[in-house]
Amino acid sequence: MVDCDMLIPRPRRTEPGVGAFAITPSTRIAADPASESVRLYLQQTLRGSTGLPVRDADDAHATDVIVLRVATDTDDATAAALPEGPGGDRSEAFRFDVTPDRVEVTGGSAAGVFYGVQALLQSLPADVYRKGRVGTGPWSIPSVTVEDAPAFAWRGVMLDVARHFRTKHEVMRVVDQLAAHRLNRLHFHLTEDQGWRIEIRKYPRLTEVGSWRTESQVGAHVPGPDGELVIAGKDGRPHGGYYTQDDIREIVAYAADRFVTVVPEIETPGHVRAALAAYPELGVTGQPIDVWTEWGIADDVLNAEESTIAFFQDVLDEVIALFPSEYIGVGGDECPKVQWEQDPRTQERIRELGLEDEEQLQAWIIGRLAAHVESHGRRAFGWDEILEGGTLSKSATVVSWRGLTGARTAAKRGHDVISAPDDQVYLDYRQSDLETEPIPVSIVLTVDDVFAFDPVPSDLTDAERAHVIGGQGNMWTEHVDTARKLDYQLFPRVAALAEALWSADVTGPRDVAEFRGRLAEHVARLEAMGIEYRHEAGPFPWEQRPGVPGRPHSREERAAYIDAVTANIAE
Repeated sequence: MVDCDMLIPRPRRTEPGVGAFAITPSTRIAADPASESVRLYLQQTLRGSTGLPVRDADDAHATDVIVLRVATDTDDATAAALPEGPGGDRSEAFRFDVTPDRVEVTGGSAAGVFYGVQALLQSLPADVYRKGRVGTGPWSIPSVTVEDAPAFAWRGVMLDVARHFRTKHEVMRVVDQLAAHRLNRLHFHLTEDQGWRIEIRKYPRLTEVGSWRTESQVGAHVPGPDGELVIAGKDGRPHGGYYTQDDIREIVAYAADRFVTVVPEIETPGHVRAALAAYPELGVTGQPIDVWTEWGIADDVLNAEESTIAFFQDVLDEVIALFPSEYIGVGGDECPKVQWEQDPRTQERIRELGLEDEEQLQAWIIGRLAAHVESHGRRAFGWDEILEGGTLSKSATVVSWRGLTGARTAAKRGHDVISAPDDQVYLDYRQSDLETEPIPVSIVLTVDDVFAFDPVPSDLTDAERAHVIGGQGNMWTEHVDTARKLDYQLFPRVAALAEALWSADVTGPRDVAEFRGRLAEHVARLEAMGIEYRHEAGPFPWEQRPGVPGRPHSREERAAYIDAVTANIAE
């Protein structure tokens, strides 16, 4: 039996009772129609780990029953008693009542019921997260009342599957991990210079050619004899993979059953070399090139011809048909301007369009694609570079990754914001100063750093603060080539991210020592899930990558760089 004060994220209200409810062979589950998918999820989970039948209940008012239900509009007293989430919304709120006779989980919607079930599972012994039985129990839940609701509507993780491909089963495993922590968005980064990962039936060469590369860079760039950065080495091994449209439908449906929305992103107008390898006519030079085998930012970008815009509108049509998400990503980050600056046709195109410079050309391309997304009744989102040029439609949502400058500027300009500042929630960043840290990237970002994450910038008005709809951690995978390394980078920092975005400061002042106490209990759950999280003492020998260079920076170096590259969007 687990103390309910050990829940992650920390709930708003916990009131202990007397005694406990035991799940036994006679325990049954009752669910209203709105909660049916949650009942199936709970039964599947409990049957696998406990071996108990947990059959359907005929009578929701009986004893020895777990009741799952949505508070309906006609049930005003129950609905009104649920705590309010962002903007007064109660759809993800829940109440979890346990007595020795019964368990009742009430949600503002099926999502709220599902999150109440996550609290229920965390209240059981950690072995409940195993896929098969390792013991006979007892499977007891302490008597308690828990009431909770999220602080932010968007609570996510971005997963880059373009640098290193993850199979659909590995992606669905990440979905399970997010759902267990009440995170509700998987930002699916599908295209890059190094690979195109989604089947587009109108343009089959995107996957025939663009989904694989001949080899991959190993480690980061290192200074050469002249001081210029060079590649330390490559692995000589082809790498690739992509998702068929049925694979995408499967992932989306699997995630929806766990109340995780999969949000796709198609990169434009930079980070497109894999697309240009398949269709060179989309590029500025029109010359054949290969899918990139290096990390970093390739100079190759899209041209600004109407035919290229139409090509990516066609791509987005197929993407939108596959993903029900309200938001569709159009990229927009790290777009080099050198090819545009040197290309006579691009300069002519800038004049034709009545634009002032290359920044406005980038804004024009993003604007055209965003308008196409919006014509389907969806909303475009992109990285904070889309603020450059100053012509972005108010309906576009900005993902602020270069610190919180983009979040602050976007909110002041009336855009909705998803905060993902690299110095707080970039999950590919190194986790310590230890020399054994595998391929150390950028600054040290600890569990405590992620726990302190606040997606809302300072000095915003209340109206501007309302534009910050949440935040996410970003998992870039240049140096993450296995599911085991993915676990190492994600956890336990994702548990801290969940706390920052669900609980935030709503449940009281943040106390890192108190969180650490709960995390010490939580790692048993991670182990039962099979998550190979990073241990506090540092990497195990088999998690290290001796001799493979990283690119560590100090916080001062990183902050100076970010200040320089965001000067053109600061307000």
